[in-house]
Amino acid sequence: MEQDLTLAFCEQIRQACDNAKPLFIQGGNSKSFYGRPCQADILQTGKHQGILSYEPSELVLHARSGTRLADIEQQLDEQRQMLAFEPPHFDTNSTLGGAIATGLSGPRRPFAGSARDFVLGTGIINGKGEALRFGGQVMKNVAGYDLSRLMCGALGTLGLITDISIKVLPKPDVDYTLKQVCSQSEAIERLTQWQQKPLPLSAACWHDEYLYLRLSGSEAATRQAQHQLGDSIAEKQPAFWASIRDHQHPWLQRERPLWRLSVPPAAPPLAALQGDWLLDWGGAQRWLYSDEPAARIRQLTSEAGGHATLFRHYGDGDDVFHPLPAGLLALHQRLKAALDPHYIFNPGRQYKNI
Repeated sequence: MEQDLTLAFCEQIRQACDNAKPLFIQGGNSKSFYGRPCQADILQTGKHQGILSYEPSELVLHARSGTRLADIEQQLDEQRQMLAFEPPHFDTNSTLGGAIATGLSGPRRPFAGSARDFVLGTGIINGKGEALRFGGQVMKNVAGYDLSRLMCGALGTLGLITDISIKVLPKPDVDYTLKQVCSQSEAIERLTQWQQKPLPLSAACWHDEYLYLRLSGSEAATRQAQHQLGDSIAEKQPAFWASIRDHQHPWLQRERPLWRLSVPPAAPPLAALQGDWLLDWGGAQRWLYSDEPAARIRQLTSEAGGHATLFRHYGDGDDVFHPLPAGLLALHQRLKAALDPHYIFNPGRQYKNI
Protein backbone atom coordinates (compact mmCIF):
# COMPACT_ATOMS: atom_id res chain seq x y z
CA MET A 1 0.00 0.00 0.00
CA GLU A 2 1.36 3.40 -0.98
CA GLN A 3 2.11 5.58 2.02
CA ASP A 4 4.21 8.71 2.60
CA LEU A 5 5.69 8.74 6.11
CA THR A 6 8.25 11.51 5.57
CA LEU A 7 6.76 13.91 8.12
CA ALA A 8 6.46 11.16 10.72
CA PHE A 9 10.11 10.22 10.15
CA CYS A 10 11.20 13.84 10.59
CA GLU A 11 9.38 14.03 13.90
CA GLN A 12 10.78 10.71 15.14
CA ILE A 13 14.31 11.79 14.26
CA ARG A 14 13.93 15.16 16.00
CA GLN A 15 12.68 13.39 19.13
CA ALA A 16 15.63 11.01 18.97
CA CYS A 17 17.97 14.01 18.83
CA ASP A 18 16.26 15.66 21.78
CA ASN A 19 16.52 12.47 23.83
CA ALA A 20 20.02 11.51 22.57
CA LYS A 21 18.69 8.10 21.54
CA PRO A 22 20.21 6.58 18.38
CA LEU A 23 18.10 4.94 15.68
CA PHE A 24 18.61 1.77 13.66
CA ILE A 25 17.02 2.13 10.22
CA GLN A 26 15.13 -1.00 9.16
CA GLY A 27 13.18 -1.52 5.94
CA GLY A 28 12.47 -5.08 4.82
CA ASN A 29 14.99 -6.41 7.40
CA SER A 30 16.49 -8.74 4.79
CA LYS A 31 20.06 -7.45 5.28
CA SER A 32 20.20 -7.09 9.07
CA PHE A 33 23.13 -9.55 9.12
CA TYR A 34 25.28 -7.16 7.06
CA GLY A 35 27.51 -4.78 8.98
CA ARG A 36 28.57 -4.36 12.58
CA PRO A 37 26.06 -4.75 15.44
CA CYS A 38 24.09 -1.62 16.26
CA GLN A 39 22.35 -1.01 19.58
CA ALA A 40 19.56 1.50 18.93
CA ASP A 41 15.81 1.98 18.71
CA ILE A 42 14.33 0.77 15.41
CA LEU A 43 13.13 3.30 12.85
CA GLN A 44 10.89 1.18 10.62
CA THR A 45 10.67 2.33 6.98
CA GLY A 46 9.07 -0.72 5.37
CA LYS A 47 5.63 0.91 5.10
CA HIS A 48 7.01 4.02 3.36
CA GLN A 49 6.10 2.63 -0.06
CA GLY A 50 5.06 3.63 -3.54
CA ILE A 51 6.37 4.16 -7.06
CA LEU A 52 6.10 7.93 -7.43
CA SER A 53 6.80 8.09 -11.16
CA TYR A 54 8.00 5.85 -13.94
CA GLU A 55 8.89 7.05 -17.42
CA PRO A 56 9.81 4.04 -19.58
CA SER A 57 10.79 6.26 -22.52
CA GLU A 58 13.17 8.22 -20.24
CA LEU A 59 14.49 5.08 -18.49
CA VAL A 60 13.86 6.64 -15.08
CA LEU A 61 11.95 5.36 -12.05
CA HIS A 62 11.31 7.30 -8.82
CA ALA A 63 10.14 5.37 -5.75
CA ARG A 64 9.96 5.61 -1.98
CA SER A 65 12.67 3.76 -0.09
CA GLY A 66 10.35 1.15 1.45
CA THR A 67 9.06 -0.03 -1.92
CA ARG A 68 9.78 -3.71 -2.40
CA LEU A 69 12.23 -4.65 -5.13
CA ALA A 70 9.80 -7.33 -6.29
CA ASP A 71 7.07 -4.72 -6.89
CA ILE A 72 9.46 -2.44 -8.78
CA GLU A 73 10.78 -5.25 -10.96
CA GLN A 74 7.27 -6.45 -11.72
CA GLN A 75 6.37 -3.02 -13.10
CA LEU A 76 9.64 -2.75 -15.01
CA ASP A 77 9.13 -6.20 -16.51
CA GLU A 78 5.85 -5.08 -18.07
CA GLN A 79 7.90 -2.63 -20.14
CA ARG A 80 10.76 -5.11 -20.78
CA GLN A 81 13.06 -3.06 -18.55
CA MET A 82 15.19 -3.89 -15.51
CA LEU A 83 17.37 -2.73 -12.63
CA ALA A 84 20.60 -3.45 -14.45
CA PHE A 85 22.78 -3.72 -11.33
CA GLU A 86 20.70 -6.74 -10.25
CA PRO A 87 20.21 -5.93 -6.55
CA PRO A 88 20.03 -9.02 -4.31
CA HIS A 89 16.69 -10.21 -2.96
CA PHE A 90 17.71 -11.86 0.29
CA ASP A 91 14.00 -12.39 0.92
CA THR A 92 10.66 -11.22 -0.50
CA ASN A 93 10.70 -8.06 1.65
CA SER A 94 13.92 -6.61 0.21
CA THR A 95 13.45 -2.91 -0.52
CA LEU A 96 14.88 -0.32 -2.88
CA GLY A 97 16.15 1.70 0.08
CA GLY A 98 18.01 -1.30 1.46
CA ALA A 99 19.53 -2.01 -1.95
CA ILE A 100 20.90 1.53 -2.18
CA ALA A 101 21.93 1.82 1.48
CA THR A 102 24.00 -1.37 1.26
CA GLY A 103 25.19 -0.70 -2.29
CA LEU A 104 25.14 -4.41 -3.10
CA SER A 105 24.99 -5.44 -6.75
CA GLY A 106 24.45 -8.76 -8.50
CA PRO A 107 26.26 -10.72 -11.23
CA ARG A 108 25.72 -8.09 -13.94
CA ARG A 109 27.65 -5.44 -12.00
CA PRO A 110 31.05 -5.55 -13.85
CA PHE A 111 29.33 -5.46 -17.23
CA ALA A 112 26.54 -2.92 -16.61
CA GLY A 113 27.63 -0.93 -13.55
CA SER A 114 27.15 -0.80 -9.79
CA ALA A 115 24.14 0.35 -7.79
CA ARG A 116 25.86 3.72 -7.31
CA ASP A 117 26.18 4.18 -11.08
CA PHE A 118 22.39 4.13 -11.50
CA VAL A 119 21.43 6.55 -8.70
CA LEU A 120 20.23 9.83 -10.19
CA GLY A 121 18.98 11.50 -7.03
CA THR A 122 17.81 10.87 -3.49
CA GLY A 123 15.59 12.40 -0.89
CA ILE A 124 16.98 12.07 2.63
CA ILE A 125 16.31 13.21 6.17
CA ASN A 126 19.47 14.34 7.92
CA GLY A 127 20.41 13.97 11.57
CA LYS A 128 18.53 17.17 12.47
CA GLY A 129 15.22 15.87 11.14
CA GLU A 130 15.41 18.04 8.00
CA ALA A 131 14.13 16.67 4.68
CA LEU A 132 16.64 17.36 1.88
CA ARG A 133 16.97 16.46 -1.80
CA PHE A 134 20.08 15.81 -3.84
CA GLY A 135 20.43 15.17 -7.55
CA GLY A 136 17.64 14.90 -10.07
CA GLN A 137 15.87 12.48 -12.36
CA VAL A 138 18.12 12.79 -15.42
CA MET A 139 21.83 12.22 -15.76
CA LYS A 140 22.50 15.76 -16.98
CA ASN A 141 21.17 17.24 -13.73
CA VAL A 142 24.36 17.30 -11.67
CA ALA A 143 23.21 19.44 -8.74
CA GLY A 144 24.02 17.47 -5.60
CA TYR A 145 24.95 14.51 -7.75
CA ASP A 146 27.93 13.28 -5.76
CA LEU A 147 26.14 13.56 -2.42
CA SER A 148 23.20 11.47 -3.62
CA ARG A 149 25.65 8.77 -4.60
CA LEU A 150 27.41 8.95 -1.24
CA MET A 151 24.25 7.53 0.30
CA CYS A 152 24.86 4.35 -1.71
CA GLY A 153 26.75 1.89 0.46
CA ALA A 154 26.75 4.13 3.55
CA LEU A 155 24.52 1.65 5.44
CA GLY A 156 22.24 4.45 6.60
CA THR A 157 24.98 6.13 8.63
CA LEU A 158 24.68 9.48 6.81
CA GLY A 159 20.91 9.86 6.81
CA LEU A 160 17.56 8.22 6.20
CA ILE A 161 16.88 7.71 2.49
CA THR A 162 13.25 8.58 1.80
CA ASP A 163 13.11 8.16 -1.98
CA ILE A 164 15.35 7.37 -4.91
CA SER A 165 15.40 8.33 -8.58
CA ILE A 166 17.11 5.57 -10.47
CA LYS A 167 18.10 4.84 -14.04
CA VAL A 168 16.73 1.62 -15.55
CA LEU A 169 17.72 -0.19 -18.74
CA PRO A 170 15.98 -2.29 -21.41
CA LYS A 171 16.08 -6.05 -20.95
CA PRO A 172 18.14 -7.98 -23.50
CA ASP A 173 16.28 -10.06 -26.07
CA VAL A 174 17.79 -13.31 -24.79
CA ASP A 175 20.09 -14.64 -22.05
CA TYR A 176 22.10 -17.80 -22.55
CA THR A 177 24.45 -19.52 -20.11
CA LEU A 178 27.55 -21.47 -21.10
CA LYS A 179 29.25 -23.96 -18.78
CA GLN A 180 32.92 -24.93 -19.16
CA VAL A 181 35.18 -27.22 -17.13
CA CYS A 182 38.31 -25.44 -15.88
CA SER A 183 40.40 -24.64 -12.82
CA GLN A 184 40.21 -21.33 -10.98
CA SER A 185 43.44 -20.08 -12.54
CA GLU A 186 42.27 -21.12 -16.02
CA ALA A 187 38.97 -19.31 -15.45
CA ILE A 188 40.76 -16.09 -14.50
CA GLU A 189 43.02 -16.33 -17.56
CA ARG A 190 40.08 -16.90 -19.92
CA LEU A 191 38.01 -14.10 -18.42
CA THR A 192 40.93 -11.67 -18.59
CA GLN A 193 41.22 -12.35 -22.32
CA TRP A 194 37.50 -12.35 -23.08
CA GLN A 195 36.76 -9.11 -21.24
CA GLN A 196 39.09 -7.34 -23.66
CA LYS A 197 36.87 -8.41 -26.57
CA PRO A 198 33.46 -7.01 -27.65
CA LEU A 199 31.51 -10.01 -26.33
CA PRO A 200 27.96 -9.72 -24.92
CA LEU A 201 29.00 -11.02 -21.50
CA SER A 202 26.63 -10.09 -18.68
CA ALA A 203 27.81 -12.44 -15.90
CA ALA A 204 30.73 -14.76 -15.19
CA CYS A 205 31.04 -17.09 -12.20
CA TRP A 206 33.45 -19.90 -11.33
CA HIS A 207 32.55 -22.62 -8.83
CA ASP A 208 33.50 -26.25 -8.22
CA GLU A 209 35.75 -26.48 -11.32
CA TYR A 210 33.11 -25.01 -13.64
CA LEU A 211 33.05 -21.61 -15.31
CA TYR A 212 29.57 -20.21 -15.97
CA LEU A 213 29.17 -17.46 -18.57
CA ARG A 214 25.99 -15.53 -19.27
CA LEU A 215 25.57 -13.98 -22.71
CA SER A 216 22.89 -11.30 -23.12
CA GLY A 217 21.71 -9.45 -26.20
CA SER A 218 20.18 -10.31 -29.54
CA GLU A 219 19.80 -13.92 -30.63
CA ALA A 220 22.36 -13.45 -33.39
CA ALA A 221 24.97 -11.76 -31.17
CA THR A 222 24.73 -14.33 -28.39
CA ARG A 223 24.93 -17.26 -30.81
CA GLN A 224 27.97 -15.75 -32.50
CA ALA A 225 29.64 -15.24 -29.11
CA GLN A 226 28.88 -18.83 -28.17
CA HIS A 227 30.90 -20.05 -31.15
CA GLN A 228 33.78 -17.72 -30.21
CA LEU A 229 33.88 -19.01 -26.64
CA GLY A 230 33.96 -22.70 -27.50
CA ASP A 231 31.61 -25.60 -27.97
CA SER A 232 29.77 -25.24 -24.66
CA ILE A 233 26.05 -25.90 -24.72
CA ALA A 234 24.02 -22.70 -24.38
CA GLU A 235 21.09 -22.93 -21.98
CA LYS A 236 18.64 -20.55 -20.39
CA GLN A 237 19.42 -20.69 -16.66
CA PRO A 238 17.82 -17.69 -14.92
CA ALA A 239 17.42 -19.70 -11.71
CA PHE A 240 21.18 -20.25 -11.43
CA TRP A 241 22.02 -16.54 -11.67
CA ALA A 242 19.17 -15.62 -9.31
CA SER A 243 20.56 -18.10 -6.77
CA ILE A 244 23.99 -16.45 -6.96
CA ARG A 245 22.47 -12.96 -6.74
CA ASP A 246 20.17 -13.78 -3.82
CA HIS A 247 22.56 -16.13 -1.96
CA GLN A 248 20.12 -19.02 -2.35
CA HIS A 249 22.70 -21.24 -4.05
CA PRO A 250 23.56 -24.16 -1.71
CA TRP A 251 27.22 -23.13 -1.65
CA LEU A 252 26.26 -19.72 -0.23
CA GLN A 253 23.97 -21.18 2.44
CA ARG A 254 26.60 -22.68 4.73
CA GLU A 255 26.69 -21.78 8.40
CA ARG A 256 30.32 -20.68 8.35
CA PRO A 257 32.13 -17.32 8.21
CA LEU A 258 31.74 -16.02 4.65
CA TRP A 259 34.23 -13.50 3.32
CA ARG A 260 33.74 -11.21 0.33
CA LEU A 261 37.01 -10.25 -1.34
CA SER A 262 37.03 -7.41 -3.88
CA VAL A 263 40.16 -7.63 -6.02
CA PRO A 264 41.27 -6.75 -9.56
CA PRO A 265 39.61 -9.33 -11.83
CA ALA A 266 42.93 -10.45 -13.30
CA ALA A 267 44.50 -11.07 -9.87
CA PRO A 268 45.75 -14.68 -9.68
CA PRO A 269 44.15 -17.10 -7.21
CA LEU A 270 44.96 -16.31 -3.58
CA ALA A 271 46.28 -19.81 -3.08
CA ALA A 272 47.93 -18.92 0.24
CA LEU A 273 44.47 -18.59 1.81
CA GLN A 274 43.06 -21.95 2.85
CA GLY A 275 39.36 -22.34 2.18
CA ASP A 276 36.59 -22.90 -0.33
CA TRP A 277 36.10 -20.40 -3.17
CA LEU A 278 33.40 -19.09 -5.50
CA LEU A 279 34.27 -16.34 -7.99
CA ASP A 280 31.72 -13.84 -9.32
CA TRP A 281 31.92 -10.58 -11.28
CA GLY A 282 34.36 -12.12 -13.73
CA GLY A 283 36.86 -12.66 -10.91
CA ALA A 284 36.51 -9.25 -9.24
CA GLN A 285 34.33 -10.55 -6.38
CA ARG A 286 35.59 -13.67 -4.65
CA TRP A 287 33.62 -15.44 -1.95
CA LEU A 288 35.62 -17.43 0.58
CA TYR A 289 34.76 -19.79 3.42
CA SER A 290 37.81 -19.87 5.63
CA ASP A 291 38.87 -20.24 9.24
CA GLU A 292 42.03 -18.22 8.62
CA PRO A 293 42.55 -15.23 10.95
CA ALA A 294 40.87 -12.04 9.76
CA ALA A 295 44.16 -10.14 9.80
CA ARG A 296 45.78 -12.66 7.46
CA ILE A 297 42.83 -12.63 5.04
CA ARG A 298 42.91 -8.84 4.92
CA GLN A 299 46.68 -8.66 4.55
CA LEU A 300 46.79 -11.06 1.59
CA THR A 301 43.79 -9.37 -0.02
CA SER A 302 45.49 -5.98 0.33
CA GLU A 303 48.65 -7.38 -1.25
CA ALA A 304 46.50 -8.48 -4.20
CA GLY A 305 45.23 -4.90 -4.56
CA GLY A 306 41.84 -5.38 -2.94
CA HIS A 307 39.89 -5.36 0.32
CA ALA A 308 38.03 -7.98 2.35
CA THR A 309 34.63 -7.84 4.07
CA LEU A 310 33.33 -10.35 6.62
CA PHE A 311 29.98 -10.64 4.87
CA ARG A 312 28.21 -13.08 7.19
CA HIS A 313 28.66 -14.27 10.78
CA TYR A 314 30.18 -11.35 12.62
CA GLY A 315 32.71 -12.65 15.12
CA ASP A 316 33.79 -11.07 18.39
CA GLY A 317 36.88 -8.96 17.89
CA ASP A 318 36.61 -8.87 14.09
CA ASP A 319 35.55 -5.75 12.26
CA VAL A 320 33.28 -6.45 9.32
CA PHE A 321 34.78 -4.00 6.85
CA HIS A 322 38.35 -3.56 5.72
CA PRO A 323 40.16 -0.95 7.87
CA LEU A 324 40.30 2.49 6.26
CA PRO A 325 43.50 4.51 5.81
CA ALA A 326 43.69 7.39 8.30
CA GLY A 327 42.92 10.05 5.70
CA LEU A 328 39.87 8.25 4.34
CA LEU A 329 38.60 7.50 7.84
CA ALA A 330 38.87 11.20 8.69
CA LEU A 331 36.84 12.04 5.59
CA HIS A 332 34.12 9.57 6.62
CA GLN A 333 34.04 11.13 10.09
CA ARG A 334 33.69 14.65 8.66
CA LEU A 335 30.80 13.55 6.43
CA LYS A 336 29.12 11.89 9.40
CA ALA A 337 29.52 15.01 11.53
CA ALA A 338 28.11 17.23 8.77
CA LEU A 339 25.03 15.14 7.98
CA ASP A 340 24.40 13.48 11.35
CA PRO A 341 25.95 15.78 13.98
CA HIS A 342 24.26 14.00 16.91
CA TYR A 343 25.31 10.54 15.68
CA ILE A 344 21.70 9.34 15.61
CA PHE A 345 21.74 7.05 12.54
CA ASN A 346 23.04 3.48 12.74
CA PRO A 347 26.01 4.33 14.99
CA GLY A 348 28.95 1.99 14.48
CA ARG A 349 27.21 0.06 11.71
CA GLN A 350 30.13 0.50 9.31
CA TYR A 351 33.04 1.49 11.54
CA LYS A 352 33.45 2.39 15.19
CA ASN A 353 32.66 6.05 15.88
CA ILE A 354 30.85 6.53 12.54
